[in-house]
Amino acid sequence: MKQDSTQGVFSPKSDSNSGQRDLAGSRDSLFSGSMSVAWLVAGAAVLLQVATNGRYGYFRDELYFIEASKHLDWGYVDFAPLVAWLARGTIALLGDSLHAIRVLPALAQGAEIVLTGLLVREFGGKRFAVFLACVSVFAAPVILGNATRLSMNPFEPLFWMGCVYFLLRAINSDQPRLLVWCGVPLGLGLENKHSTAFFLVSLVVGLLVTSERRILFTKWFWIAAGVAALLFLPNLIWQIQHHFPTLEALRNVKATHKNIELPPVTFFRQQIRMLNPTSALVWIAGLGYLLFHGEGKRYRSLGVTYLVFLAVMMALKGKDYYLAPIYPMLYAAGGVFWERQTEARARLRWVRVAIPVLVVAIGAIALPLTVPILPVEKIVPYMEALGIKMTRTEVQDHGLLPQHFGDEFGWPEMVAAVAQVYDALPAEQRAKTGILAGTYGDAGAIDFFGPLLGLPKSISGHQNYYLWGPREYTGESLIFLHYDLEDVQKWCESVQEGPKLEPYYGMAEEHYTILVCTGLKKPLAEVWPRFKVWN
Repeated sequence: MKQDSTQGVFSPKSDSNSGQRDLAGSRDSLFSGSMSVAWLVAGAAVLLQVATNGRYGYFRDELYFIEASKHLDWGYVDFAPLVAWLARGTIALLGDSLHAIRVLPALAQGAEIVLTGLLVREFGGKRFAVFLACVSVFAAPVILGNATRLSMNPFEPLFWMGCVYFLLRAINSDQPRLLVWCGVPLGLGLENKHSTAFFLVSLVVGLLVTSERRILFTKWFWIAAGVAALLFLPNLIWQIQHHFPTLEALRNVKATHKNIELPPVTFFRQQIRMLNPTSALVWIAGLGYLLFHGEGKRYRSLGVTYLVFLAVMMALKGKDYYLAPIYPMLYAAGGVFWERQTEARARLRWVRVAIPVLVVAIGAIALPLTVPILPVEKIVPYMEALGIKMTRTEVQDHGLLPQHFGDEFGWPEMVAAVAQVYDALPAEQRAKTGILAGTYGDAGAIDFFGPLLGLPKSISGHQNYYLWGPREYTGESLIFLHYDLEDVQKWCESVQEGPKLEPYYGMAEEHYTILVCTGLKKPLAEVWPRFKVWN
């Protein structure tokens, strides 16, 4: 067999079928030995999600994704297309109930835990390492919370860590051809969330500055890059055809300072907090294991990858949870580190009990603030009893509840109020009245809950709703949601104020007055660009 140019990093075997045998062996051992621990933890995580994921209500983004699934495309203004396609498939098979649309996120968390166990094994860990790493992933509030609702976030770790898994397989088995498989999760990851590009760049830098740099010069790496590019191509073509709306939206977010921008020290402190503070004993140890330990330095490129990605997110003022998908590999390495330490030093055996107990205990305390297990009226008293203050990722995130809960309340009540206003209009006016929503949350709620109350589909200039246009409405009669009275008065011949919405548990931005506009001063199609909001 022709030798690969990376001799020294890889030592390819002469058997041309060795790569296939290697993958087959991996499949055979997926349920055996230490992996049984990973499957048990994963099963517990899925059961927890399924048991609780219907308790509150639809999250605002879920309503948006459900509507997007009815407008399938290869791109959207503010998100990559995979989540819309997943929503479409879920609804076709299971329906659009809360339990139905949250099945895949729950399964994704289980898969993330199993994948963590596989990473442990590639790092050389055994049963305790698998247990510690998987429990740490399970008990991390940010990971647990991401799986409670339909979004891109619960699937992101599967693509990133799937790439890492195949990279480790290639290194450990001396089979560079396995690198080709890295292209599949990376390409799908880009179709799931564009932040995968930052992970990819960080990974390349990590390889470049370590001894694994020779991987970059194999044909298999470039074949993997080609596979990833091919899978991402549909979205790239869509972006080009629409003049890169996602980049425009990101620039607007930056210009308006929409997100909370944390200084580096606070940003890193938030990483520790959102992952369960006691589990820092695991993932920080894992980072040290990859960077400095004699046995772990073979995988030093992954430690560098994390540091580069962390620095990039700090520099770009990204949201703190953007790093969540990268932590399973650090937990896996940390599990191996503590397993090695406790095997070598008998006096440290107590660590095998102490660290998991601490991780589980703190995770259990944080659980009611992550998963909807408490009656909603008990959440604030629980936070007060613990002395926990509300954290925000966006400037406008104000409300009685944490934003990830608050955005699940008030939607049916808002739609019912709109239906009362709509039904009170004269029949002739009602027939030509459009519902113009200021945000995709309001628009998605109208489109989801409205049909049962006789409401027409909404229109909105926010995010991808803008591309769906004003439908057939002329502007003769409009119900405005989430707009200021002064602005609407400038646009309309006459304006009437409707009921004021004040959802008790909803977010503060959902407190506004419904406005009825009669006689838009210019045709709606002509002024539609003025309603465009991409942020």
